[in-house]
Amino acid sequence: MRIGAHVDATNPLDEAALRKADAVQFFLADPQGWKAPQPRADAAQLRGSEVDVYIHAPYVINLATTNNRIRIPSRKLLLSHAGAAAEVGAKGLIVHGGHVNAGDDIATGFDNWRKAFAQVAASGGHGVPVFVENTAGGDNACARRFDNLARLWDAVGEYGVGFCLDTCHAHAGGEDLLDIVDRVKAITGRIDLIHANGSKDAFDSGRDRHDNLANGTIDPDLVVEVVRTAGAPVIVETPGGVDGQATDIAYLRDRVGR
Repeated sequence: MRIGAHVDATNPLDEAALRKADAVQFFLADPQGWKAPQPRADAAQLRGSEVDVYIHAPYVINLATTNNRIRIPSRKLLLSHAGAAAEVGAKGLIVHGGHVNAGDDIATGFDNWRKAFAQVAASGGHGVPVFVENTAGGDNACARRFDNLARLWDAVGEYGVGFCLDTCHAHAGGEDLLDIVDRVKAITGRIDLIHANGSKDAFDSGRDRHDNLANGTIDPDLVVEVVRTAGAPVIVETPGGVDGQATDIAYLRDRVGR
C-alpha cells in the first residue's frame, strides 16, 4: 500500500521524507490561476525517485461548462499540465469533475467532457493518466452525485480515464462511505487513487473542508475501510503540516493491514 500526502511544490521529495511518505501530490502552478506550468529543475530527480508522484490540476479547470471563455482555456490548461506531469514522471494527473451553470442542461456538460477527451485522443492523448475526482458541492456538478458520475463515465469511460475517490468530498457531497468502493467500481470499473481526508462539515453539507482522520465528522474506521477495500494508492490532503499529515499516514499504515 503506497501512502503519501499533498505537499508544497518547492521540494516535494524533502517533504515526502519528512512525512515518511511513499508518494507525493503537488501543484505545478497556481491552483487558482490560468498560467501554464514551467519546467522544473528537479524533473529528472522526481522521475528517478522511488517516491510516487501525482500532480493535481488547477481548480479553475472546468471541462463541463458551457462558457467558452472557461471551457476552451480549461482544455488547453489541462493539456499543458499533462505534458508537465509526464516530464516529472507522474503516475496520474487529478482534475475535478466540473459543473455547468444554473439553468444549463447538465447533459451538455457531459458532452463537453466527451468532446475534450475525444479531441485529445485524436491527437495522441494526454501522455499521462488523467484521474477525474469526485467533488463535494454544487447542484450542477458532474461528479458529486453518483447518478451524475455514471453519466459522466458513459461519456468519457472509453478514453481510459481514471478515477480519484476523495472521502471528504463524498461525505460532504452526500454519498455514504459504507459501501462506496463497490458503488464506484460498479460505475467506473476502477479506483486509481484515494484522497483519504476527514471532513470538518456534516454529511451532505456540500462544503469542501478537509480535516485530519482522527477529527471531524467522518468515522475514521470508514476511511480505513475505503482504503483497505479499494486497494489503490493513497494521498492525504489533510491539515497540520508535516506533523498532521505524518500522523494521518501512520494512522492508515497501522490500520489498513489489520
